[in-house]
Amino acid sequence: MNPDKLNIAIIQAQLAWGDKKSNIDYFSRELSKLSGNIDLIVLPEMFATGFVTDVLDHTESMEGSVISWMKDKAASINAVITGSVAIEEDDSIYNRLIWMRPDGTFEQYDKRHLFRMGNEHLKFSQGSNSPVFELKGWKIKPLVCYDLRFPVWSKNRLVNDQYQYDILVYVANWPASRCFAWNTLLAARAIENQSYCIGVNRIGEDGKGIPHRGGSVILDFKGKLIKACEDNKAETVTATIDYKSLLHFRETFRVALDWDQFTITP
Repeated sequence: MNPDKLNIAIIQAQLAWGDKKSNIDYFSRELSKLSGNIDLIVLPEMFATGFVTDVLDHTESMEGSVISWMKDKAASINAVITGSVAIEEDDSIYNRLIWMRPDGTFEQYDKRHLFRMGNEHLKFSQGSNSPVFELKGWKIKPLVCYDLRFPVWSKNRLVNDQYQYDILVYVANWPASRCFAWNTLLAARAIENQSYCIGVNRIGEDGKGIPHRGGSVILDFKGKLIKACEDNKAETVTATIDYKSLLHFRETFRVALDWDQFTITP
C-alpha cells in the first residue's frame, strides 16, 4: 500500500553559540506551539550548539541530555524529531543526524562530507553509511549541510521499479554569503531525484561572526516551493505533502528509467 500525506514542521532558529540550555529552551517553546497532527519535525544542523568545530567541550554522548530531550519531545508530541548533534563516541567525534521516533527508538546518519573550509575535517570523523529512514510508508534520506554540494552522494536510485527514497532532508548551518548556492542546489536535488526536498538552516551570526539568513524550505519534486520560512526570521512553519502527486509525476515523466547506474565506495 502506498503512503498518503505527511505533515511536516520545520524550525528555523537563531542558535546561541555553544549554549545548549538556551537552544533547547527555545526549541522546547517552539514545539509547545505546534498544533494538529505533525508527523515529522526538522531542526537545523547542530541545533543544540551551532556549528562548533573548535569548541569540542560541547560534544554529547548518545546518553547525554540532548538525546534525552529528543526522546522526551518525540514521545510527547508523537512525532519524529530530527536534527544533528556533535556526538563523541569511541574516541571519535561525529556530526550525527538523529532520527528520533516517538517510541524512543532511533536511527542515525553521520555526516559524510566534512566542511574543510571550517576545519570540520580536522576534528570530526567522516561517516560512511547512507541510510534511508521510513515514516508512515514514506522513504526519507537524511543529509547534513555540506552534503548538499555532492550530487552523487544524494542521488536517488530505481531498483526493481522502486525508488530508493521519496524525500530528501538537509539540515544545515549554511552561511548567508552562499545563499544562492543553497537555494539553487536544493531545487536541483529535488528535480534530479524526483523527490520532495526539505532544507532547514539557521539564522543570525555564529560565534565566529559569520551571518546566516535561513532560507529554510519545503520543495516539491519539481523544485517548486511549497512552504518557506522568512529570511532572517526565527520561525516555525508547517506543510502537508502528498504522495499521490509524487506518484503521478513519477509515472507520467519516467526520467528515472534513464538514470545512470553506479556504486559509491565508502
